[in-house]
Amino acid sequence: MPQLPRFAERLMPAHAFHHPLVERVRIPVTSSSPPDLQAAVKQDPWSKSGKYALGWVYFSIILLVFTIAIHLYHWMSDRIRRATYKDEVAKSSATSSPDDDFEMANMPTNNSTHMFFPRQGPIPQQRQQQEEETFLSFTPLNRLIALLRYFFYRPLPVLRIRPIRWLRIRKREISFPSPGIIFLVAVALIFVTLYCFVPQPLYYASIQFGSPPLAIRAGMLAVAMMPWIVALSMKANLVTLLTGIGHERLNVLHRWGGYICLFLSLIHTIPFYVTPIWDQGGLVVFKNYFQGQSYIYGTGIAALVPLIFLCVHSLPFVRAWMYELFVALHVPVSVVFVGMLFWHCHNYLTSWNYLWATAAIWFTSYIVRLFFLNWTNPWRMSWLIGEEASVTILPENAVKVTIPSQMKWKPGQYVYLRMPGISVFENHPFTLASLCSEDFPSDYGERYRDMILVFRPFGGFTRKVLNAAVDNGPNHTYRAFIDGPYGGMQRELASFDTVVLFAGGSGITAIVSHLLDLIKKMRDSRAVTKQVHVVWALKRPETMEWFKEELRICREFAPPETVHCQFFITGAKRIGPNGFPLPPPSPSRPVSDLVHGKIDKAFHGIASKRNSALIREEAAGDPEKEKELRRENEDGISALPAPTFLPPPKKAHTRPNKPGKLTIPSINTNHDMANNKSFDFGFPSTPTMLQKNLMRFAFLPTANKKTGWHTEYGRPDIPFMMKGLEREFGKRTCVFVCGPPSMRVDVQSCVASMQQKVWGGGENGREEVYLHTENYAI
Repeated sequence: MPQLPRFAERLMPAHAFHHPLVERVRIPVTSSSPPDLQAAVKQDPWSKSGKYALGWVYFSIILLVFTIAIHLYHWMSDRIRRATYKDEVAKSSATSSPDDDFEMANMPTNNSTHMFFPRQGPIPQQRQQQEEETFLSFTPLNRLIALLRYFFYRPLPVLRIRPIRWLRIRKREISFPSPGIIFLVAVALIFVTLYCFVPQPLYYASIQFGSPPLAIRAGMLAVAMMPWIVALSMKANLVTLLTGIGHERLNVLHRWGGYICLFLSLIHTIPFYVTPIWDQGGLVVFKNYFQGQSYIYGTGIAALVPLIFLCVHSLPFVRAWMYELFVALHVPVSVVFVGMLFWHCHNYLTSWNYLWATAAIWFTSYIVRLFFLNWTNPWRMSWLIGEEASVTILPENAVKVTIPSQMKWKPGQYVYLRMPGISVFENHPFTLASLCSEDFPSDYGERYRDMILVFRPFGGFTRKVLNAAVDNGPNHTYRAFIDGPYGGMQRELASFDTVVLFAGGSGITAIVSHLLDLIKKMRDSRAVTKQVHVVWALKRPETMEWFKEELRICREFAPPETVHCQFFITGAKRIGPNGFPLPPPSPSRPVSDLVHGKIDKAFHGIASKRNSALIREEAAGDPEKEKELRRENEDGISALPAPTFLPPPKKAHTRPNKPGKLTIPSINTNHDMANNKSFDFGFPSTPTMLQKNLMRFAFLPTANKKTGWHTEYGRPDIPFMMKGLEREFGKRTCVFVCGPPSMRVDVQSCVASMQQKVWGGGENGREEVYLHTENYAI
């Protein structure tokens, strides 16, 4: 089409080429313009293309308002429930003592306000108590929320990857986002796709008429997403303040928002390369709009490359593979990306308005974060120097970091910890396992509270902390710089009638502070909770040492018959006569109490069993007494199968012996039972580390129906347990889970099924079954 360059020269005045970027997207229309250009400009004028960016703004605001409304409904109803309960307790305490000489003070009905024998007047008739629904406990809304939870709580199955040694791929479980997140992402993706492709035209008849309309729509939508993507990534952001959803939960929306932005950017880019294919000679005219540029699409490529890098290295498996590199590069590359967008957009339409909003949100968030740092407050002792921290090694090679601090935090929150003495540039999140309360003072001073972090060391920073503790010993102190606290629950456990807490391994760290806080409020009559069930699945009993004192407090100071704890030792197996592990009696339910009682007796008797050397020493040469002692010893354990303790995990930390260094001794747990009909504990006069641990845990809490504390061996059957616990649920129940993906999937499935009795109007007038899940990695 040789006439196209001549048409462009006739169409545009001489000064037009001095402003190529403006003419690139806005071609002047005159009476001599081609009919296709006149029709296209009238149908979808370029000057009004900014409305497509507003489409995403309205879409996001609608979702935000809906989330805020649900949050306010739950927040108000929870506060009213707690306030109503507090008033009932106050009235009950005021009428618990007889005010009249003729009242029967010893009757159980004395706690009520009815008087059997008043001084004057007839005996009052007992009024039938009617349950009044608060104005915020709206049954239709509760049922609608339960119906949504029935679908959104139901998890997708966990993808299990088998280890491949030659590829150095370890066994891992991959969990998918919740159906709620998938639904939101799908709705957003459908919206932006339709908003790009439904309006017409998609392309001009020739690229000489300007940028393709499809590219303009996709580009404006991508730019409009930037403030929301950045806001969802910030630790201190307005969305968390309005909705109560923590930064760590909004982060998944931040990642998916980035993926959708990349999708729109590709839609914005491709038409510029596709249009010249069928438009012969049109690209020559289009290049004339870019005088002095070696490559006309250079600014677009400069913005697209950093976005692709950000999305690729944010993929879960890539992020887990090189987490330290991800943390170091993500923010700098994001700054480059926003800068390239400023260059590429060149203030077309309203593009810079959204980019300036992005920069303002980013800057404001970093300013607000200064108030979350423990070393930026000049009125604290930690100003500019941080806090003192001590590191202790716990059983199972866990690490406990204790930081006396003047900061305040709530149960379940987490902080970012930086220890320059161990690693200058690494900053990692850890859940707070202690309660910030006057009931738990610090030895550091009156205004201080011990901030305790407990975690298992894997690689990177956590391994460096363990190595430093081994090398420097328990008396060494470190400087700790804290960023936080962040996160926490949207709801308060004290607002629910029944609370069920599930923990798997180190997931107990997210539950301990909640449990202590709930028990404190229950004792102070500030919680409506009547029953608390704790289920902790741990591999070995030594793990209980992590929170031995906290468990003691729960057992001794909780109101009677309110807290029930079940511990499942998953690393203990029963061995049959042939030396192979025995399967559980039934795959659908736990082992019976009778069998568990026998196993408990075996474990509880470990500390009192005597080997041959001890028996001979006690018999003092008396053959009759020695025979009797041996017979008693065999009768005590010969009928029981021998328990097997699994070896330590492969990542157990062992360091070579060095002078002046601490060493964690390796534990030899290989037992030769092939030729022994009865298990011989064989304790020498100086017990080994394993035997000390066995004796230490010889008095684990056994199945005790009176106290509600149970210890069982094997994995918990969560569906069966939830069926039994459901019978005791009150009107409002909270189920809290922090554990491996398989545990979360089982709990989510059970809670999703329970929603039927809420939206279906089940028994006991059940109003809500709420689920809260915590990320196992934090």
